Amino acid sequence: MILAILEVVRFGKGATVEGSNFKRLTKQEQSAVASYVKWDFDKLILLQPGTTVSMNALSDPEGGQDRLREVIAGDRRRLAAIMRASSDATDVNHKGFTLIELSIVLVIIGLIVGGVLAGKDLIRAAGVRATITQIERYNTAANTFRGKYGYLPGDIRDPDASSFGFAPRGQYAGEGDGNGTIEGVSTNYPGHNFGNCEMAGETAMFWVDLSAVHLIDGSFTAASPVVIPSGNITTTSTPSIDAYFPAAKAGENNYIYVWSDPIKLSGANAFGFSGVSLVNTSSSCGLTSTPSLTVKEAYSVDSKIDDGLPQQGRVTAEYLTTGSGSWNPWAAGGGNFGASSFSPNYGPTTAATPGSSTTCYDNGGNAGQAQQYSVEISDGSNINCALSFKIQAGD
Repeated sequence: MILAILEVVRFGKGATVEGSNFKRLTKQEQSAVASYVKWDFDKLILLQPGTTVSMNALSDPEGGQDRLREVIAGDRRRLAAIMRASSDATDVNHKGFTLIELSIVLVIIGLIVGGVLAGKDLIRAAGVRATITQIERYNTAANTFRGKYGYLPGDIRDPDASSFGFAPRGQYAGEGDGNGTIEGVSTNYPGHNFGNCEMAGETAMFWVDLSAVHLIDGSFTAASPVVIPSGNITTTSTPSIDAYFPAAKAGENNYIYVWSDPIKLSGANAFGFSGVSLVNTSSSCGLTSTPSLTVKEAYSVDSKIDDGLPQQGRVTAEYLTTGSGSWNPWAAGGGNFGASSFSPNYGPTTAATPGSSTTCYDNGGNAGQAQQYSVEISDGSNINCALSFKIQAGD
């Protein structure tokens, strides 16, 4: 086509071509010819810079292009070739995906989504494993503390606490009485010691004592053996929950705390692991928390550390919360206290417990059978479980 340009622009500036061939073209043909001429002129200037022909084209670009459009419009063969080229380009620009191409795209999208989901699962699993390791370290720290000072952390009494350089203890049960059971207090008064009170007394001082002798990471100094904080403690209050309990490595507002119960835990002390949103400083003095583990995660942890049974052994599916009147319920096994016996003190049960999308465990509705984790429901993916781990210090 450059030859055609040479033909036209050799006349120089001001030369004209007679006729109105271009005006007789359809709009589609005019558009195709105009685009082609513009492209051909640009190519001429690039390929033959400084020549007389290119200089003429540059001196009167619009006139030269007008003349070339007339030449092409009058040459039906050349016009047909340009229209075919334009049609092919349009087909390429508007060509849709084939089924094979769409399939490949969908496979790639599926791999990306699957990779993201798998990545999230791996991160979550790593967080749970790190939390279990964290709890085992706390258990070791409690053993070390007891071996050195003769008491469990938080349970050390005066005058021993003061002589060892720890904060002085109170005079009432749950304020540092040395009886081996870690309890908190709801007020500085006799008979107000409970294993599920967390804001003052031994349960809160457990972390203060361990951090004071650097047996655990972090610094916990906000709690007192006798003084209840004013106002509820949350993740955003000052001080926040982080000033009282260690955050679990699993993240997502999960915390680790210490509690005890004469029936449920058979008099043992335990680490609880659940999603804590609030610590009550009223007379209820407990935690508001929710299950944060999937059934499959809870079963996996219980099976590796203990016996894989939610209501037996060292690892049990229970936690602390004050919601719905419950203080230390079994995890989502039915009712406020989970599937449990009403007496004594909502202990383990073999009553008929059907599984559902909200249960952490069930026995398939078969009375007399031990409870099992509900891993067969939704492949154990429902977040219905929380766990407690009996402290092995002194055993």
